[in-house]
Amino acid sequence: MLVVFAHSTAGPTVATLHRADGVVLQLPGYDRAYRVPHDLAHFATERAFEMSGGVFGSIAAGAVFATMRVLSGRPRHDAAARSKRVLDANKLSLNRAEVIAGMIHHAVETGVPEQAPALVRKAWGALETGELPWADDRITEAVRALSELAVDFEAAGTVRVTWPAHLIATPPPPRGIRRGRRGRT
Repeated sequence: MLVVFAHSTAGPTVATLHRADGVVLQLPGYDRAYRVPHDLAHFATERAFEMSGGVFGSIAAGAVFATMRVLSGRPRHDAAARSKRVLDANKLSLNRAEVIAGMIHHAVETGVPEQAPALVRKAWGALETGELPWADDRITEAVRALSELAVDFEAAGTVRVTWPAHLIATPPPPRGIRRGRRGRT
């Protein structure tokens, strides 16, 4: 999925998402107070941590958040139901992505990238009882990726990135539909 982050005429950042199914969506940002767009932090973090159930993996799978709008293309006949299934299935992953991306965003935005591992560990501890699933080098990679994207965004006012196909969430099947052969009587 191609994602284009750009400044909008209204001020905040806008992400335009070109999904594989031909649908083009717009995701408005709410980040006027930040130098680094928050959704760009989601992109860099979710990609570095291979979070298929985060914002971008969910959108690529068919999720549409309430603030988004379709710019072009023809959504599937069951687009609303599919979106709900994907969002419901990824609720926990989306929450994790929000918190962890927020920590990476904070480290880059405030210019203290060396604090990112401690911030992520602390945030993880507030979310989960288990051990953090990412090593410090993965956290450092997320910070590096976001820092580089932020520099490009500031210089050009736009950034074009691709969401990897292997990180697209798997949509759950519709409820009530039986798959396979029926037994013969």
